Amino acid sequence: MSTEIKNLEPKELWNYFYELTQIPRPSKHESAVIEYMKKFGESLGLETIVDKVGNVIIRKPATPGMENVKGMVLQGHLDMVPQKNSDKAFDFTKDPIDAIIDGEWVTADGTTLGADNGMGVAAAMAVLASKELKHGLVEALFTIDEETGMTGAFGLEPGILKGDILINLDSEDEGEMYIGCAGGMDANISLKYNTVAVPTGHAAFKLELTGLKGGHSGMDIPLGRGNANKLLNRYIKHAIDKHDMQIASIEGGSLRNAIPREAFAVVTIPADKKDIFMECVGKFETIFRSELSATEPDLKFIAKATDMPANVIEPAIIAKFSRAVYACPNGVMRMSNAMEGLVETSNNLAIMKSENGELIVNCLMRSSVDSAKEALGEAVSSAFELAGAAVALEGGYPGWKPNPDSAILKSCRETYETMYGKIPEIKAIHAGLECGLLGAVYPNWDMISFGPTIRYPHSPDEKVNIATVQKFWDFLVKVLEHSPAK
Repeated sequence: MSTEIKNLEPKELWNYFYELTQIPRPSKHESAVIEYMKKFGESLGLETIVDKVGNVIIRKPATPGMENVKGMVLQGHLDMVPQKNSDKAFDFTKDPIDAIIDGEWVTADGTTLGADNGMGVAAAMAVLASKELKHGLVEALFTIDEETGMTGAFGLEPGILKGDILINLDSEDEGEMYIGCAGGMDANISLKYNTVAVPTGHAAFKLELTGLKGGHSGMDIPLGRGNANKLLNRYIKHAIDKHDMQIASIEGGSLRNAIPREAFAVVTIPADKKDIFMECVGKFETIFRSELSATEPDLKFIAKATDMPANVIEPAIIAKFSRAVYACPNGVMRMSNAMEGLVETSNNLAIMKSENGELIVNCLMRSSVDSAKEALGEAVSSAFELAGAAVALEGGYPGWKPNPDSAILKSCRETYETMYGKIPEIKAIHAGLECGLLGAVYPNWDMISFGPTIRYPHSPDEKVNIATVQKFWDFLVKVLEHSPAK
């Protein structure tokens, strides 16, 4: 049960993380956690600001003797990704997360855990509350809505924060330090449709493609995992062409920044082709499992008899839509020339659904090269515009250009080597850390990002390694003590 995590070390961090798990805080629903953070800062007697978009800023003066070092901004985001298994009854706007100790890890019961970015937020809270740590000026910046649009980072105003160094606490591999990240852009696509009567003599089925791992659409995109939307559509296109299949509804994926794990469709098929249809579904399951045997061992693709729908989507429109989804780029487009092993450009076909007379697709494109991101946006747009869809490319945000001569990087690298006897890995990340946006508002900031080891963020398998939380905390404490001089 959740309360067990309060006994883990470091207790101050884990206790604050426990409190965060008890506050519903999915993206766009952060009012309760904003109020909680405001009361937290005020209860410590610290200057506490809630800005116009809902970011919370808490300022703690330097401890005696540390007045002449550069001030540090500890930054994390308050929201979490609301993902659950399909058989889990859970309301992310009302229910607390049930955290569970599972060997060397803390995970949750069938839902995302919120370690992304609850661990970073809890660490900053522990720094603010401590009466023992040594540090210069500390400002905690808790942003909102990072996961679905970076609203907090976009809305941050210049002049509020006084620090010179930004410590982003939102990376997910202990022993690695990040000095750059990708920018991103959304493609929001809609294709209007009419419905027609179900053809006479048809039987109804529900297609279910489940069991995929999903994961973070940036960091996990090079792992070769299946995209449920692309796989289901691959079968749909085949069955439309070969078996006269009609589509009543489609639903796949739920978050723009998560690789879709499940996809469903209600379909009708001529009753006299039912046996061929079921056999074909089985063949495609075998194909998918064979192609993805190394990454998706739990993949399932089945068809179940279901109630007859009232109508189906106009066949000519669904045929165009299916071809556009088939043609849409997905996955890794290009690896980086600047850093070995880093993805430069990718696309995640995140959401595919039918509702209220529209077929909807949402993609999230990422790239550390702005021109490549824009070119990918045009490729995605072209595929769907040829089908007659409306496409809006929006929500673009910049990347964070690495600075290998950074003073805080030098300090962190030396501190880590002294503490642990090894040099940390210095990386850029194929994900949308808020550093790019925040650095545009505060161009004087020297920035770095680090955190504990978190696996499978943005999925119900999310978990955080207990031992690395202690190392993360100990390292953060020393980084604060060794802030570069002004």
